[in-house]
Amino acid sequence: MAVTSDDMTVDEPAAPPRKRQRHIPVDEAPKSKQPRLFAPFRALGLITNHIPFVLQTRSHKGATEGPRIHLVTCLGKSWAMWEGGKMGLLFVGPDAPEPISSISMDGDAVWAASGPHILKYLRGKEILRITNPLGSSLSFITIFGPQILALNEEGSRMYIWDTERGDLDSTIEFDFGFTATSILHPATYLNKVLVASFEGSLQLWNIKTQNCIHKFSASKLSSNSPSSVTRDTSCAITALTLSPAIDVVGIGFTSGEISIYDVRADERLMRLFMDGGVRALGFRSDGHPVLASASSVGHIALWDLNEGGRLLHMIRGAHDGAVTAVEWVPGQPVLITSGEDNSVKQWLFDSPTSAPRLLKFRSGHHAPPHLIRYYGNDGKQLLTASRDRSLRCTSIVRDSRSFEMSQGSLSKKATNLSIPLTSLKFPPITSISYSSARAKDWDDILTVHTEETFARSWTMLGKRLGKYSFGFAEGSKGKGKEKVALGSAKAVCVTACGNFGIASSSTGAIYMWNMQSGIKRKTFSVGACPPDVVNRFQATGKKKTERSITGLASDALNRTVIASTLDGTINFFDFHSTKLEHTVVLPSTAVSILLHRDSGLLAAVCDDMVIRIIDIETRRIVRELGGFRGRVLDITFSPDSRWLISTSLDSVIRTFDVPTGRLIDAFRTSSVATSVSFSPTNDFLATAHVDSVGVFLWANRAQYSDITFHTVADDDIAGVDLPSMQGLAEDEDLSALSALTIEDKPQDVFSTPPQLDGELITLTLLPRSRWQTLLNLEVIQQRNKPKEPPKAPEKAPFFLPTLPGVEPRFVPQVKEDAQPKEKSTRRLEKSAAAAESVFYQKLTNDQAEGDYESFFSFAKTLSPAAIDLELRSLVSLEALRLFINALIQRLLSHRDFEAVQAFQNVFLRIHGDTLVENPELRDDLEKLMSVEREESRRVSELISSCLGTLGFVRDIL
Repeated sequence: MAVTSDDMTVDEPAAPPRKRQRHIPVDEAPKSKQPRLFAPFRALGLITNHIPFVLQTRSHKGATEGPRIHLVTCLGKSWAMWEGGKMGLLFVGPDAPEPISSISMDGDAVWAASGPHILKYLRGKEILRITNPLGSSLSFITIFGPQILALNEEGSRMYIWDTERGDLDSTIEFDFGFTATSILHPATYLNKVLVASFEGSLQLWNIKTQNCIHKFSASKLSSNSPSSVTRDTSCAITALTLSPAIDVVGIGFTSGEISIYDVRADERLMRLFMDGGVRALGFRSDGHPVLASASSVGHIALWDLNEGGRLLHMIRGAHDGAVTAVEWVPGQPVLITSGEDNSVKQWLFDSPTSAPRLLKFRSGHHAPPHLIRYYGNDGKQLLTASRDRSLRCTSIVRDSRSFEMSQGSLSKKATNLSIPLTSLKFPPITSISYSSARAKDWDDILTVHTEETFARSWTMLGKRLGKYSFGFAEGSKGKGKEKVALGSAKAVCVTACGNFGIASSSTGAIYMWNMQSGIKRKTFSVGACPPDVVNRFQATGKKKTERSITGLASDALNRTVIASTLDGTINFFDFHSTKLEHTVVLPSTAVSILLHRDSGLLAAVCDDMVIRIIDIETRRIVRELGGFRGRVLDITFSPDSRWLISTSLDSVIRTFDVPTGRLIDAFRTSSVATSVSFSPTNDFLATAHVDSVGVFLWANRAQYSDITFHTVADDDIAGVDLPSMQGLAEDEDLSALSALTIEDKPQDVFSTPPQLDGELITLTLLPRSRWQTLLNLEVIQQRNKPKEPPKAPEKAPFFLPTLPGVEPRFVPQVKEDAQPKEKSTRRLEKSAAAAESVFYQKLTNDQAEGDYESFFSFAKTLSPAAIDLELRSLVSLEALRLFINALIQRLLSHRDFEAVQAFQNVFLRIHGDTLVENPELRDDLEKLMSVEREESRRVSELISSCLGTLGFVRDIL
């Protein structure tokens, strides 16, 4: 009986139960200390890496939509499973102990090699772990029926484990000079596998008898075989795949040579050559003899094997990096490829001879992003710029909504010029600004690129490059010595209204354009360098009038334009007259600035590793934040401007409390964070790092639990692992935040006392509208009173009766006499009168000499209408006396002053006549009047004192 590679699954026995076969080791490594304020949430933008993906197709009986396609890609220490139909993410596996070096699938199970371990996952959960007894790392694994074959990293041994029990069945050791790289099972070869080597040779092994059946020399496989003395890396086998024909395999070499080889006859059938080293091969399986080969420079070649290996098509620049895997969907004209550019693509062939077209793809940055900013006010999108010369919009909610901003039809130009696509893209972005206020009308994003003399506009609605390029060429026109040097663009700013865009250059020019028409509107001039600044900096060869602008900002009302310079000044311009109003001289060079428009706080990153916060109203430095051990790379404000988050070269992300200037949180990441951005909804912090192409989200614990803030010392800074990519649904992710573990609350949690000082007046802290509604409740009820009672609709019979005659007329309905209402019994009236409300119970239960805390706490929870009803229910003289005493005692306690005034007003208006007619209540009313008069005098004195203090402070500033 022959064993094929497609039919390698073995039915699992019904007994013993699977639970007895699972072996989940306990991780004894101590968990890293979590930061106090931010919790690792998830990673975005990770699609695949250099490890080849695994393709699996499944067809069900009676299915009408064809087979289902599943892809498993490697994400470093974890893996992701994608649905091939829409390229949607199904789920992501947990992190492995070490980076994954190889992936394989067996039915529903996913196998991954991680260091010396082989991990088996089922539905994203680890159920089995196999460890190499020698402790060496494993580089390749493949499923072979009930066994799993693995190669060690040195390529000297092949291990054979049982997939059910995880026991090591046998070990095969190769001869010296044979470094194994991959394993392939030829179809119809029972218990036999082909092993490829780094030296360019093949060996056929029987894994059951552990015998080497045949050795295929490198001289027969390749035309440029290495000598026996030197080790030629160009002859290493990098691709080994099975063809639909029996006994025929495809072999790819580092030199770019491709051999179609007959294993049984030990004969080479065809030889092909491709520019660049071959990284992957794939034979078409739908009846057309076509071979697809992928190179290390990103090209994909298609060969017609019926025509002696004639080149059909060459897809140049199919990927922006080396192509790591090529797989044909069985029985379909669809080719799936993955590359080191963090992308997976599907290519469709409309006819056997036509060129393929891109059908579907999922991609991300293939170089680490260095600039990220949240877009909009909903916190669902991120603008990310990378060294791969692309600008992408990354979705926080769903990965399938992420896209790259189009730079035009670059693919056609690259194909015509036969050059890489990346070389035609714009240079990397150095500054970005946006305003979504007019995003539906015209361009809303401005960017500045490296060594370019103009700024570019983009439209988020169109997902593409905008209409205009704002340059500084007009300002450089002149004759002779009057000609001004044309500098490179340095910073951009889009006003809050979205109507204007501002850009600056390295020569000091600041221009403003209209975003709708692209016409230049205003010019701002920083002028010459101030005298007290010239002496601090050495001359760099530039003219005194050329002052490089490092940052731009505009306030929320378009009154002020702020520009920072490289010589350490912050310049404030009038938005309308372009006049320079004020200049703040900083102790060091201003590298960049960030303005929080709602609060008017401007943060300036200085070269002396200090962040200085300036109030744009008073135009003075109000805070200086330091303690950095490396250059500050990026900063961001929280939406309420209470926190300032920064990242620096010492790999520490710090959070400062702006009102107090204290460092309240800091944690060290495994790699330097190049950019940070805080969500407008205050729920996530996004970071980008130097060694990862993804964007990482950190959940704000203060949104979901009580957090205490204390000053953080350098010894308290702990290392934290970066968030892993989660494959759960978004609602499950948000619900999981409730289970975030935080440190135990300290015992000395500060809580505001009910009364700060006995001599002060404390209010209820309730909205003023509640007491205004209570005072004017009768007017409100009279205004909202309906003009007439509601009428029930007349009920029409199913068959409407008609009167006899030529013209159809309906019989008028006779209204029945209304039945008299039943009178309520006297027993119900007595029971209703005897019942006491909670309001009255609270009033009578409190002590007469106390402060009536429980009564007023309950009264403050009632609505104005309920309070009015309760006050009207006080009909007995005893109830009136108790309520007057409650007002007196509450006034003497100096608390709930405005509530007592509102209660007293309504109470006297309702029961004024009753109080006048009963002289026994006179003493209580006189006492209330004296206490009220004394407390009102005290309140007036306190307010006058506060107003005087504020006036004095305002006059001296």
